[in-house]
Amino acid sequence: MSRVPLQAVQQTSRRFLSSARFTASSWPDWLVAELRSDHAGECGAVMIYRGILSISRDKEVRSFAIEHLETEQKHVNVIETILPEEYRTRLLPVWRVAGWITGALPAFLGPRWVFATIDAVETFVDHHYQAQIDKLEPNGEHGELRQLLVDCQADEVHHRDDARNRVCGDVQGLLKGWQWLVRVGSDAAVFIARRV
Repeated sequence: MSRVPLQAVQQTSRRFLSSARFTASSWPDWLVAELRSDHAGECGAVMIYRGILSISRDKEVRSFAIEHLETEQKHVNVIETILPEEYRTRLLPVWRVAGWITGALPAFLGPRWVFATIDAVETFVDHHYQAQIDKLEPNGEHGELRQLLVDCQADEVHHRDDARNRVCGDVQGLLKGWQWLVRVGSDAAVFIARRV
């Protein structure tokens, strides 16, 4: 999948907002729930990078985190523009703390742990966005929203690939177990965020 420039995400969101079809109250419940989970996840991602930056002094890790934090924050801003506050998760403080810990803990253990963590998170996010995209027709009622999700997904895949390229070698042992825990935690967070 090729990377979509962040400007494309912003242009799609502007077109989407100007569309007469934008009314969250008229969206199906499943779509509101998915966007609620997307918002929670993007807020969590911002905090992952902030957690990394609060602990790591490694120049490569910090540069990586700063670059990707900017993209994640723009995703939060876009989703907040299209998803009114009353439809967002009420557990945002929990997701922020969980995100910070998910970034800070591997930052204590070194760059390889940071990159493997981002690889695990973004692999999960890629599949999460793809499941939503698959439910929406490109030229259907929610086609512009679908394109917004496609654009965000491309950024997340770029983050995953960037992290994976920096891991250097196969992930095994405790690190592999940590990646599993991150994926299970992400899955549980989505399950809860869809509902609360």
